[in-house]
Amino acid sequence: MTRDLETEFLTLHEFVAAAHARLDANGWDYLIGAAETETTAARNRRALDSIALRPRVLIDVSDVDTAHTFLGRAQRLPILLAPVGGLETFDPEGAVAAARAAGDFGVPAMVSSVSQRTKAEVRAASDHQAFFQLYVRGGGRFIEEHVEQAIEAGLDGFCLTVDTAHYSRRERDIVKRFQKPWRRGIDLDAYEYQKGLTWDDVARIRKAYDIPLILKGVATAEDARIAADHGVEVVYVSNHGGRQLDHGRGAMEVLPEVVEAVGGKVTIVVDGGFYRGTDIVKAIAMGADAVGLGRLYCYGLAAAGPPGVVRLLEILEHEVQTAMGLLGVARLADLDAIYLHHGAPQVTAPTVLSAFPLLDI
Repeated sequence: MTRDLETEFLTLHEFVAAAHARLDANGWDYLIGAAETETTAARNRRALDSIALRPRVLIDVSDVDTAHTFLGRAQRLPILLAPVGGLETFDPEGAVAAARAAGDFGVPAMVSSVSQRTKAEVRAASDHQAFFQLYVRGGGRFIEEHVEQAIEAGLDGFCLTVDTAHYSRRERDIVKRFQKPWRRGIDLDAYEYQKGLTWDDVARIRKAYDIPLILKGVATAEDARIAADHGVEVVYVSNHGGRQLDHGRGAMEVLPEVVEAVGGKVTIVVDGGFYRGTDIVKAIAMGADAVGLGRLYCYGLAAAGPPGVVRLLEILEHEVQTAMGLLGVARLADLDAIYLHHGAPQVTAPTVLSAFPLLDI
């Protein structure tokens, strides 16, 4: 029997509750967990919640358009599905399911190298934009081989994650003695290679290959400026959803200095705690070109597979349209910092789930 997702899911809260009901304790804690005290994850929400919106009135917003362009390709929303390892936890098809959902809706997907599906399988799942993200797990030509495979598969960009020089302590997993299935059997020495990743590797890749290069995990103006100087096309502001360095800053605290540092020379993506339409609007107004969604689309995937992700994104699109309309903005290009007000009081205690106040789980 076909599920009627349009009536089954009317709010984003319902996807989170459905994902919680479907996943076992290990899968759920992997999805919502972060590093050590989980302070960085909470600060992601605090940074967003501490920005208020300044609406204008008596403006014609009868036609609100959320479309934009990312790396030369038209998109339905200014978002992308961020790379998430172990997507098979949420859907048997893993990265293929995510790519298919993104393509069906009309936004890019970025597949993690921690995936059981090949680059060619991901490419075949959708004719929309798709990118490959790499953790360095080998020496020699390891990086080059993955770049070449991405190009051969017809993927639209290559991403190096740069905030994982050391693997963090994720205590929700540690206290349960839970070992992620995708990490079993991996030679622990392979993790040493990420520690040696430097700007020299970025320069080498940029010089040798004609494919858009994305650096994910930039968290300071200084590094954003260096990335721009190296010819990187996309600076991806991220703290790994709070899953790497504990006691880092919230992503939206970092974004303004990165925008200023690169001076329009590169495309900017930001992720970290973005769950609602107002979150997307705030990021675009602050100067981001797109927002990465991680946990949010995993809720949809766990709840109802690729169609669940599409339905979730439809609701998110409605939220973005509503927020823009109530701000008095009809086009994304018209959003800027004049619509933002800093220093608004915190309304709810920040947690990874505080964007969904109706939850009772």
